[in-house]
Amino acid sequence: MRIGINTRFLLSNKMEGFGWYTYEIVRRIVKNHPEHEFVFFFDRPYDEKFIFSDNVTPIVLSPQARHPFLFYIWFEFAIKRALKKHKIDLFFSPDGYLSLSSKIDQIGVIHDINFEHNPKDVKWLARKYYHYFFPRFAKKAKHIITVSEYSKADISETYGIHTSKITSIWNGASDLFKPMDNTSEIQLKFANGKPYFLFVGALSPRKNLKRLIEAFEIFKTNNPKSNYQLVIVGKELWKNSNTGITISKSIQEQIHFTGHVALNELVEIMGAASVFTFVPYFEGFGIPLVEAMKCGTPILSGDKTSLPEVAGNAALYCDPLNTNDIAEKLTILALDNELQKELSKKGIERGEMFSWDKAAEATWEVIESALLKD
Repeated sequence: MRIGINTRFLLSNKMEGFGWYTYEIVRRIVKNHPEHEFVFFFDRPYDEKFIFSDNVTPIVLSPQARHPFLFYIWFEFAIKRALKKHKIDLFFSPDGYLSLSSKIDQIGVIHDINFEHNPKDVKWLARKYYHYFFPRFAKKAKHIITVSEYSKADISETYGIHTSKITSIWNGASDLFKPMDNTSEIQLKFANGKPYFLFVGALSPRKNLKRLIEAFEIFKTNNPKSNYQLVIVGKELWKNSNTGITISKSIQEQIHFTGHVALNELVEIMGAASVFTFVPYFEGFGIPLVEAMKCGTPILSGDKTSLPEVAGNAALYCDPLNTNDIAEKLTILALDNELQKELSKKGIERGEMFSWDKAAEATWEVIESALLKD
């Protein structure tokens, strides 16, 4: 069988959420199934490291699809023609975008539909595109994969899709994340040699950084002798976006923005953190939670959407919409060493439940089932 895959987010040195998901899942699938042919569709010149095995044929299709108008052209014209030309039996799209005009069977991964619930989090034109096309993608798909039971129920209810058409498959995290013994050098590099709370993620509104920073200021006011810092890893999701974040002068020197970091540095930063703070008000899964668990880093998590499903008993929870509650929980974790140790132990144990190998195997089962039904 010939399986086409949307690989437009495999970008050398620019890998973010969709890119890492594509990399981890697709790399395993093509290597584990040499009996099938895979055609990778890129929207720009690709790095040879993403051609994972001999059964992969890379194809570059124009235009580069990074704008709603170009999304439409790429999927409705370039992809449609390519699926027919290359005699594709099934199209797999790890970012959920499909070709509505193609007659080829398609499987889309819809990670979450935050834009339906918090439309102001997304720029106007992208929001219009998502609202129009994603309900249609959901109905067009032969099958939908999503990343949590929360998202499965949300997609089903919002788009009127029967749950039998949706499979929930948890994400994994890199095996590089593991407990770290020597943390002093990393603390010196990223947090002035002090213990630190850590946030990892795109600097988009739903990640709730504004409230986290406000809560950190309250924490410092209430605990003036604490030397805890706040390290923020990530970059803005939208160019020129306004996240609404302002930082008072009293804490500016204690907050450290790293921007995007390479995976090996992220492993160090996560492993050396005293507490991982992750308080989005909407999340389809939350891979950084798994990364923290694998490192044994204690977690403060928001209590909404998919986060309790992922973190389970390995986190202290707060209301992400209540700044005072976030600050109170920061204080509890900073002062209670026994709680930190307990959450660390539970995190390492729970982290074993999440694996890219398991996720790729389950994803292949959905693909294979769709192929066998043809």
